[in-house]
Amino acid sequence: MFDNLDAVLLARAQFAFTVSFHIIFPAFSIGLASYLAVLNGLYLWTKKEVCFELFNFWKTIFAVAFGMGVVSGIVMAYQFGTNWSVFSDKAGPVIGPLMGYEVMTAFFLEAGFLGVMLFGRHRVGPALHFFATFMVAVGTLISATWILAVNSWMQTPAGFGINDKGQFIPLDWWAVIFNPSFPYRLVHMVLAAYLTTALVVGGVGAWHLLRKTAPRRAGKMFSMAMGMVAIVAPIQILAGDAHGLNTLEHQPVKIMAMEGHFDSHPDGAPLILFGIPDQANKRIDYAIEIPKLSSLILKHDLNAPMAGLDTVPDNLQPPVVVVFWSFRIMVGLGFAMLGLGLWSLWARYRGTLQSDVWLHRLAVAMGPAGFVAVLAGWVTTEVGRQPYTIYGQLLTAQSHSAIEAPAVATSLILFIIVYFFVFGSGTFYILRLMARLPRDPTPEIGDAPIRTAGIVPGTLAHKVEGGSHGH
Repeated sequence: MFDNLDAVLLARAQFAFTVSFHIIFPAFSIGLASYLAVLNGLYLWTKKEVCFELFNFWKTIFAVAFGMGVVSGIVMAYQFGTNWSVFSDKAGPVIGPLMGYEVMTAFFLEAGFLGVMLFGRHRVGPALHFFATFMVAVGTLISATWILAVNSWMQTPAGFGINDKGQFIPLDWWAVIFNPSFPYRLVHMVLAAYLTTALVVGGVGAWHLLRKTAPRRAGKMFSMAMGMVAIVAPIQILAGDAHGLNTLEHQPVKIMAMEGHFDSHPDGAPLILFGIPDQANKRIDYAIEIPKLSSLILKHDLNAPMAGLDTVPDNLQPPVVVVFWSFRIMVGLGFAMLGLGLWSLWARYRGTLQSDVWLHRLAVAMGPAGFVAVLAGWVTTEVGRQPYTIYGQLLTAQSHSAIEAPAVATSLILFIIVYFFVFGSGTFYILRLMARLPRDPTPEIGDAPIRTAGIVPGTLAHKVEGGSHGH
């Protein structure tokens, strides 16, 4: 039944499916590791028990998310050998060492200190426990650095040569690692991870504030998360703009697809807000656009000429519909995050951050928004690179293994079944953990004066005095 399907398309679908599951866990664990380090550091500095209570609450969630991220990443690595062996052979001399460096530095660092962070506080003491937590956070950032270096090299290859076997070989490792898009993509991804975590933490805090489960703990995490959103969201928008300018310089066809520019605009290109791309007829139907704004944003000149997809052969154009809409989902959610951050600043200024019910409801609704934005961003990046695996150098159609469509389709179906069962169960468990925020501890008996209900000393004295007068 699968004989008439395209093996390359199925292999791409399989990798897209597995990477979509994988990326949501690192995007969460990168930010959550840093949040745990901050909580641990604040507890050491201020001795406020609420910080340590929140640390213990979130560290269990981090452990589960981290474990699922590791497992889903291992599965992805196998696909390089099964479905993309030609790519592995040709790009292995460059990509292989970078992936090895990620394991030797980041993964060993995380694995070495994770157990101390989770179970070793009473064995090593508060200071070394904070150091272990900090090292786990550093490890997640180093991991992101190496993975982004690999992917960025595939987007903007540099520092390489090609040997007589047709393999890409490194000529300058500095140029390979610090390729033209790497700094922009690293900053954009790390900020996205921090925003994703802040939205989750803020959503959980808002949920418990609405339920009045533990106002002190929920209020603390909600305040910290909204502060993070308010700070990082505008920075992320600026970083995204800089990344877009870098993409225009090195991957202009991707920008054409993102903007929906089928035609060239010699006197300034419009910014198409919404529309329905029709790649077959090379037009945007029902377009809502602002004249010349795209030229202003991308080239800082209203009348700057912008080339369109009419300058690119059809077989070298990415799927415009997918890239066009995924880009708008990412940008739209980015501005929604900015709006949430600004609302939280206004509520903080008015002193209603802990009591604004509608702000709390919006924060709960925005809890998953970071994951959706990350997925939309990766779809924009990866689909926009098509039809290449290594941009401008190696076509996707030349990268796959000599494997038949039925074999790829069978493994894809098995992946879908297993992933939804395993990672669906893990995600459900994480949500259950998030819903179980312990109630704030009640004051000890000796912490406050004890009064019998309805009787205060003044009243009792008055009654005794009055009784004496009566006698």
